[in-house]
Amino acid sequence: MTRRAVAQERAEANARAASPASARARDPFDDDLEDIDETPAQAAEPLGPDDLPFNPYKGNRGFTRAWHAMKNSLYGFRVAIREESAFRQELTLAAILLPCSLVVPVLPVERAALIASVLLVLIVELLNSSVEAAIDRISLERHELSKRAKDFGSAAVMVALGVCVITWGLILWPLVSPLASAWLARIL
Repeated sequence: MTRRAVAQERAEANARAASPASARARDPFDDDLEDIDETPAQAAEPLGPDDLPFNPYKGNRGFTRAWHAMKNSLYGFRVAIREESAFRQELTLAAILLPCSLVVPVLPVERAALIASVLLVLIVELLNSSVEAAIDRISLERHELSKRAKDFGSAAVMVALGVCVITWGLILWPLVSPLASAWLARIL
């Protein structure tokens, strides 16, 4: 029996168990003492891969899965560009810094660090936007845990921006310091 068939069979069994007749027989708010079952409840076993209900969106394999993943990723970029002003600002910053990282005369490892620090900011901003969207989908009312989750995402973006600034500063300072000191000597 395939995983899909097992999952469908279990989902049907769960649906039958949740029918109104069986729910009426096991009503926890029933005040009749003679209906109380004295047998101890069994501990629930951890869910395995076959215990989950069948998901029709997870059936793609190989190239088809990669194709759909790429389409969804491009859609995510379009939505982030259209809806998230912070992502647009950081994308503008990346459009300036990435070409600069290719022109600056540094070692290849340093160039990779410059590029990676800029891309890290974009990655963390996308993750922050996904957390905010999930929180907003659950509820738009003010809640301390929702605020905390959004603040954690914002703090992660701030850390990524700090990493970017520190990386660029440490790599470019040896190149800029002789020029800056010569410029300051001419001014003073």
